[in-house]
Amino acid sequence: MKLYIFGASGSGVTTLGQALGLYLDIPYFDSDNYFWVPTVPPFTIKREPTERNSMISRELKIAPDWIFGGSALNWGADVFPPFDGVVFLWIPADIRMQRLKERERFRYGNALDAEMKEQHEDFLEWAADYDNNTGIANRTLQVHEEWLSKMTMPVLTLRGDMSLEERMEKIMEWSRNNHL
Repeated sequence: MKLYIFGASGSGVTTLGQALGLYLDIPYFDSDNYFWVPTVPPFTIKREPTERNSMISRELKIAPDWIFGGSALNWGADVFPPFDGVVFLWIPADIRMQRLKERERFRYGNALDAEMKEQHEDFLEWAADYDNNTGIANRTLQVHEEWLSKMTMPVLTLRGDMSLEERMEKIMEWSRNNHL
């Protein structure tokens, strides 16, 4: 199975991808590990696109089955092998933004200096634009739905605030029904 899971920041892509990978005993690859250069604090330096694409292409070609998570719609046409299926996650913006604030607080605590505080606020503003489509972010609900409408492989859309277990059950049933 070659599965792509994506959605807005804070929708639960990484949590679901990791749990599903463990359950199915297949590797989970997260887009953040390729998009960002490892730094302290994290998520401050973007990786060069050619290096990023080469890294993920190489790793996905080695593994016979895998789950890839994160928004990578604009990484290029030849980066990914064909997906067997796509899972799209959407949760209400108020829940998603609360999750992001909690995640940021857990990740950074009270250690936000002036520059990190500004980056944090910019990130939250960018993430909030996902549902608003005002042009701050290039990753929006509208962009994701347009991309999904062009897919020819099986697509599962999970909308709403579901538990991890509910999401996994729905994906397993969907994958059985679609012979993934």
